[in-house]
Amino acid sequence: MPPLETIQVFQALNSSPNARLEQSAGLGDGMVAALWNNHHDAQEYQAPSHHTLSCYIAGGTGTFRRNKPSEKGAPGKLCILPAGHESAWVINGEIRLAHVYISPEQFALGCVTLLDREPRELQLCERTFIDDPEQTARFLSMIELDWHEPGERLLTSSLAHEMLSHALLNQVGQRHDLRLKGGLAPHLRRQLVDYIEHRLAEPISLGELASICALSEYHFARMFRESFGLPPHQYVLARRLNYARQLLRAGQQPLGGIAMACGFASASHFNNRFRQAMGATPGEYRLAFL
Repeated sequence: MPPLETIQVFQALNSSPNARLEQSAGLGDGMVAALWNNHHDAQEYQAPSHHTLSCYIAGGTGTFRRNKPSEKGAPGKLCILPAGHESAWVINGEIRLAHVYISPEQFALGCVTLLDREPRELQLCERTFIDDPEQTARFLSMIELDWHEPGERLLTSSLAHEMLSHALLNQVGQRHDLRLKGGLAPHLRRQLVDYIEHRLAEPISLGELASICALSEYHFARMFRESFGLPPHQYVLARRLNYARQLLRAGQQPLGGIAMACGFASASHFNNRFRQAMGATPGEYRLAFL
């Protein structure tokens, strides 16, 4: 998960004497959840490096963006604040709100795997005080969970993944006046995705991926990162861990078998990698979804 000190929206609220953090938790996969109370405050966000999905849980009818004072918040309203945006807020009265912070790497991974698009072509669309009942229901379910209990934190992580997928499918737009330099051609990107997905159980070397694109390993690694938003080894690991989560939720296959099916050298290597990414062992993850 990203360190809290790198999450600018979190830090801005945390430094305010009027805001109170009820709870926060790293959810793995570059996502963090936070639940806040605030009152009679003013906040500014200057080009954060992360994306923020926000839901007003209670209050907020006196909250507005400084440049749009006529538009007010309300319980159930959502705000979508993409990385790089700038906004200034006035909070009159009481407000309770939940946040999910998403790393640009996780957003890029979703662009490739869910949308089959070059991440640099897309942007999360900035929205203020929108109605989205599906997302609001996920937030309301999320705040009922105890994020400090390992099993419920994993359920929270699952809800955060659903929120990101929903945002990718419904609240992403094309970047305008975009001139892409470098990166891989779309047909090569698709070949790589397909090649990796069908070989998750096998060792995958940088050289064999580079050979698909007829590039040197050095140039391939640089162009892969430009097109996928993260280095080749991190992308492959993310897909292996995603497949592992699917298998863990699907049944009672032995953990050693899942480790092999996902291309990990041993059960202990699988255990360590999974715990680093998710904050829980594969066994704990499985129990959370029984």
